[in-house]
Amino acid sequence: MNKRMLVLENGKCFLGKGFGANETRIAELVFNTSMVGYQEIISDPAYRNCMLCMSYPIIGSYGLTDDDFESKAVHISGMIVREYNDSPSNFRFTRTLAEVLRDNGAPGIERIDTREVVRIIRTEGSMRAMITDADRDVEECVKEIKAYSLATNAVKEVSSKSVWYARTRNPQFTVGIIDCGVRSTMIRKFKNNGCNAVVFPYDATKEEILKHRPNGLFISDGPDAPSTVMEIAELVKEFKGTLPIMGIGLGAHLIAYAYGAKISKMKFGHNGANQPVKNLVTGEIEITSQNHIHVIDKDSLAGTGLTLTHVNIVDGTAEGVIDADNYVIATQYHPAEEGTGYLFEQFINFMKKIGGRKNAKENRY
Repeated sequence: MNKRMLVLENGKCFLGKGFGANETRIAELVFNTSMVGYQEIISDPAYRNCMLCMSYPIIGSYGLTDDDFESKAVHISGMIVREYNDSPSNFRFTRTLAEVLRDNGAPGIERIDTREVVRIIRTEGSMRAMITDADRDVEECVKEIKAYSLATNAVKEVSSKSVWYARTRNPQFTVGIIDCGVRSTMIRKFKNNGCNAVVFPYDATKEEILKHRPNGLFISDGPDAPSTVMEIAELVKEFKGTLPIMGIGLGAHLIAYAYGAKISKMKFGHNGANQPVKNLVTGEIEITSQNHIHVIDKDSLAGTGLTLTHVNIVDGTAEGVIDADNYVIATQYHPAEEGTGYLFEQFINFMKKIGGRKNAKENRY
């Protein structure tokens, strides 16, 4: 048995069995309540430098398949599960979770009381954690954890290094994507809605973007706080009113910040595929997929030009905003699941409307 240990910043220690990479890692501890989708989660760039605890008790049952990665890399720093299944039964699987974690240098640990780990985070708030060898001194590990500085350049690490293209047949529009850690699902969603995508590095300038003549601008989700990539908020200010803009996750925070709203860090964030959100326009409840630890302060929206459109049912926090006059829309959740795809349609309708303005082409180019 490969004995390993999970040590939390508060001194709590859990003994378990290792899988994946036999490495020592320190990162910010988060939990995810999804029952499935672990492949998409570990390859989501927004989880860069996170230690991921899955609350669902059995992970690995269907393995991983080459077609379902959200990016080309595994971004988590470690994985914590109750029980790991290393014998997948799904006919599509090509590799096991342990193999992929090992090849990407990410340690995993099983036989952990994940219910207790989740309760600690919910009670005490997010904290750092370490996965390491079981024979290490716990007090020394805690000292190392507390002395560890979390990275603040994660967007730079995950963003594209150059412009690239994702094309579709008979496109109606071209969407410029600011890559803060864009997921493959988002690009496929635009292609399925008749849009070519031009993906830009996070630090692309207005002039570089306009060379490709986009009909709209999409700011992706990603890791870190919006304060680490304020140049994107400035880009929102420059494009507001001349191009439709859509942002999700970190992109939503940057849009809100550009309008003058405040962003704060949550106690433990929203992570999971079952977050209930109320649409204030229709009154309907939507079940959403989320991954964010920062939140738009809804009390700071007054006078900004943004209108609150969605709130979280559990804690009442802001989940979506809109500036209909300037064709700007933003949500803190991922609008790709069944029931929330209408947000892409709304963004495409914005591109249709602004394209019909008498001076729209003049404004854009």
